[in-house]
Amino acid sequence: MAEHWIAPAWGSPETWRFVEYEPAAPAQGELTIRVHAAGVNPADAKHVAAARPGVELPEPIGYEVSGVITAIGPDTGIVTGPASVGDEVIAFRVRGGYATEITVPAQKVLRKPATLTHAQAANLLLVGTTASAMLHAVDAKPGETVLLHAASGAVGVSVLQQAAVLGIRVIGTASRARFDEVRRFGGIPVEYGDGLASRIRAALADTGVERIGAALDAAGTDEAVQSSLEFVRDRQRIVTIVAPTAATEHGFQASSGSQPETARYRDEVREHLVELAEQGRLTVPMAREFALSDAPAALELVASGHPGGKIALIP
Repeated sequence: MAEHWIAPAWGSPETWRFVEYEPAAPAQGELTIRVHAAGVNPADAKHVAAARPGVELPEPIGYEVSGVITAIGPDTGIVTGPASVGDEVIAFRVRGGYATEITVPAQKVLRKPATLTHAQAANLLLVGTTASAMLHAVDAKPGETVLLHAASGAVGVSVLQQAAVLGIRVIGTASRARFDEVRRFGGIPVEYGDGLASRIRAALADTGVERIGAALDAAGTDEAVQSSLEFVRDRQRIVTIVAPTAATEHGFQASSGSQPETARYRDEVREHLVELAEQGRLTVPMAREFALSDAPAALELVASGHPGGKIALIP
């Protein structure tokens, strides 16, 4: 028997249960993965925090995993090509990734980049596709300078790496303690807090850049919103993933995986992100690994807001 985490009722991870279950045998277009690592994301808890349309209880938890194929349906390949039992793979936007084994649709599965550990690979695509969608939304161009809020966070670090590949300069807000992380991935760090606008202007002057072309917000603070509006006149070149109310109020973009167009883009960019990782141009900084049975503790660290990198659950 396999084991997985389920939410038997709406609420926090403390109400979840870790139970035995039998994964379905894969039909055509499906495969079964023995999970070596499950990615941990804030969305995992938000998904079942309160009743929502289309979600029925009990609900299995977890969106992305890395592991090995143990069974595969007839005439079934994966996104990145043919696949066989024993292949290392990743799966993204699945239901029930907090598991020892899971059967999933093959269109959600890609080869695992050999350059990444299972823990890193299990955390590649949610932050990676989110970051790519933000750059795409503002039509960021090579040679431009963009402003990135929360540059040392998981999404921010992926933005920094993908921007570097595209030849885009990034001025990134972060705490002073995280400046080295921003610099590590090619960003120009500025400390958030009172006086942020003047520090952004100083960073522009130091680099000889006249203006900021676009702003990407992964922080959601009033300060982030106001500085984005101050430095970017074209509001279609401002995007947030955490402040949709402010986006509606001020007329800039809010990006979410629940938007059909954004979801399609995220699916389209998955292979490219796997290729970047295989080339060593995209990595996933890790903060900590937890046993799969300790999922609520892992979510508690994520909820603190400053885990210092990604977190994985290890069966």
